[in-house]
Amino acid sequence: MRIIVLSAIFVLLVSVHPVFSQNNQDALWNYNTGRNLESLNRMDEAEVYYNEAVWLSRQEIFSNMANRNSYVALTWALQRLRRYSEVITWGQRGLDIYSDENRLVEIMGEAYFYLDDHDASLRFMQRYTNSVPRGERAGIAYFFIGEIYRFKGHLRHADIAYSTAVRLEPSSSLWWYRLGMVREAVGDFAQAVTAYERALALNPNYPAASSGLERSRLNAGL
Repeated sequence: MRIIVLSAIFVLLVSVHPVFSQNNQDALWNYNTGRNLESLNRMDEAEVYYNEAVWLSRQEIFSNMANRNSYVALTWALQRLRRYSEVITWGQRGLDIYSDENRLVEIMGEAYFYLDDHDASLRFMQRYTNSVPRGERAGIAYFFIGEIYRFKGHLRHADIAYSTAVRLEPSSSLWWYRLGMVREAVGDFAQAVTAYERALALNPNYPAASSGLERSRLNAGL
């Protein structure tokens, strides 16, 4: 009788949550699947996978089966769900165990940025770039550093950060546009033209970049 009851419970668990299914993938797989769906503008479906990544990661942590990827998948998924305070909480817990896990450092920098704590964000982003200046997320980190310096009015510093970001990852029209913005703002019009042109080459339908290019060409006498 006990075996029958336990079997029934197991069947119920399988129906309630896919973590008990033999076909279930791990937390990072769920996160990456969510990212792929989000890139296709299928956000409702993406959130299902992000929430699954959160659930799986937390189960690993609570059952003492976690590794560094458990904390990375958890914080990355929480970030996509815009649960920034939780990113910081879990990221710090992960760093308390894996102090060298720079992926947690970078994602915490992003979370602090979206919580408008730019000083904390800058500390984490600089910690990341100092540790792994050409790391997997270095381009993103330098872009956020550029954003912070732009908000603070340190436009030359922002130029350096954006320039580094586009050198590492030259395929973002937004990053080239931001570089054009700060160059135009400090009067480097010829260099602004170059940046705006790169933004438009990547995204021809970019009205702000088109306007910036027109202004900068006029001011540069081109």
